[in-house]
Order: sequence, then structure tokens, then C-alpha cells
Amino acid sequence: QVQLVQSGGGLVQAGGSLTVSCVASGRFEYIDYMGWYRQAPGKQRDLVANIFTGNNTNYADSVKGRFTISRDNAKNTVTLVMNSLIPEDTAVYYCNAYIYRAHYWDTYWGQGTRVTVSS
Repeated sequence: QVQLVQSGGGLVQAGGSLTVSCVASGRFEYIDYMGWYRQAPGKQRDLVANIFTGNNTNYADSVKGRFTISRDNAKNTVTLVMNSLIPEDTAVYYCNAYIYRAHYWDTYWGQGTRVTVSS
């Protein structure tokens, strides 16, 4: 089985910073892209950022210049550093990864981590 286990997040005042991390564990052959999504109360889950095997990155317009995504392929981890946080960033953040295992590609999700930004 493959698991994505998240850590980090929490409560911070507007203008502050938080980091969320995610590690993929289990038996698999290859990880393609990894990324972060978020879901605010009453809203759909939206892409925040993702990072591909060549370290190319993609960010939602709302977080460009404030958030930075990175990955460590040796440790199967992806990290999102969030700076200059605003209340609108409040959401549950989910990591995801596209993983090749047992001859199949599939998308896996972390358990979710709450980020709350107070004004």
C-alpha cells in the first residue's frame, strides 16, 4: 500500500508563515508529479501548486510569489512553504502524488492538514 502522510500547518496570524510537508511511504516504483490542493469550507478542492520530476513548478495565481513548493526525490517528500499568509488561505490542505506501483499509475492523497490564518 502507498500512504501520503502530512505534517505541519496550524494557526497563524495574517502576514505570518507556515510549512506543510508530506512523505510518501510504502512500496512503489516511481513518483511523477507531487502537489498540494486546498479546500476551504463550502468550496471545492483547488490546486495550490504542483511540482514535476524535472522540478518544474506550477502555482495558482492566488499564491504566486507567496508560496514555494519543493520536493526531495530521495526522501519522497514534498513541502509547501507559505509566506505572507492571508485569511483567504484558510483551508484544509491536501498533498497528492501520481505514483507508479504494480504496473499501474494512480493518484494518492494525504489525510489533510488544517491551516488557519487569523486577521
